[in-house]
Amino acid sequence: MNNKVNTSFLSCLAGAAIILICWEIFALIVNLPIIPHPVKVFQKLYMIFGTTISAHLLHSLYRILIGLSCAVLIGVPLGICIGYFPKIERLFSPLVYLLYPVPKVALLPIVMLLFGTGDTSKVLIIFAIIIFQIVLSIRDSIHDISEELYYPLKSLGASFNDIFFDILWPASLPRLLTALRISTATSISVLFFTETFGTKYGLGYFIMDAWLRVNYLEMYAGIIVLSLLGLTVFCIFDLLEKTFCSWK
Repeated sequence: MNNKVNTSFLSCLAGAAIILICWEIFALIVNLPIIPHPVKVFQKLYMIFGTTISAHLLHSLYRILIGLSCAVLIGVPLGICIGYFPKIERLFSPLVYLLYPVPKVALLPIVMLLFGTGDTSKVLIIFAIIIFQIVLSIRDSIHDISEELYYPLKSLGASFNDIFFDILWPASLPRLLTALRISTATSISVLFFTETFGTKYGLGYFIMDAWLRVNYLEMYAGIIVLSLLGLTVFCIFDLLEKTFCSWK
């Protein structure tokens, strides 16, 4: 296990080093303010992190965590019910298939008209992105369970709670974490877009504000923090999957 962690860590360091080297070479070739040197960007990031970027980062994290938590609390039970109970699946499947393909960013004007330009609209967009991934991943996981796995428990008079904890939840967890990893990364990208409207806090606002002020060092510093946020979320779900789904 430790060898795998060390290998992954070294691979990340090697990838980061390659990106920084290519960035530095490109900055030397272009030699324009729009492509600053990485060292200057990291120096700027160090200078403003505690005073400026940290506040924007916390606001973005708050929106992501609230949207993610609501999506998990609603999406997991709904996905299990749709996957396990045929009547509920017949009731909700048309609604899921109708709404899932709709680009959630396209709903942003409607959401802002209904809920304003504050945090609520941004959280709802993140929620809408994540919940469909959760529902569909759990539903498909339950559909893939062989009927023969239910027979021993049902013959012993097991309740739905017993079936849930012994069969449904272990079978659903790997796909759930994969769906969360992918959808949360997507929601961070969408959050950047939503934070350019009706707010003065958030990494999206910070990056666009720096761009409008032609402060390229701050702009790149914000991009780095946003990228590290996405990488951190990805690594957390990857670690959770390796910890709780080691039997895969």
